[in-house]
Amino acid sequence: MNQRPDSPVLYPSPEAGRDLRTLTHILYGLFALHWFTGGISIIVAIILAYLKRDDAAGTPYEAHITWLIRSFWIALVGYAIGGVLVFVIIGIPVLAAISIWMLYRIVKGWLYLYENKPLEPRAWF
Repeated sequence: MNQRPDSPVLYPSPEAGRDLRTLTHILYGLFALHWFTGGISIIVAIILAYLKRDDAAGTPYEAHITWLIRSFWIALVGYAIGGVLVFVIIGIPVLAAISIWMLYRIVKGWLYLYENKPLEPRAWF
């Protein structure tokens, strides 16, 4: 779906919309599995999210992909800070808080996707 920057937003065909919806479900699933795969699944998910972000532009799935990308980067910073602070004990609660926050974002986003509700991708919660 290539278009000039000055042209109106083109919405995908119903088939492409279903494909984007399925892809977004897969992305949420890969995010949810990251605790069990040592982070490998989230790396795959973030690569897919960046590759498909342009395809989702102008669709309801654009907000979900932005939500997931922001979740990844914020959590990565939080996990890094928690990992450094683990040596002074405070890192353990930081890592736990980031994990709970990430779980919340995955569940909220996935439920909003399932229910076709609009999602504010820039929100923290």
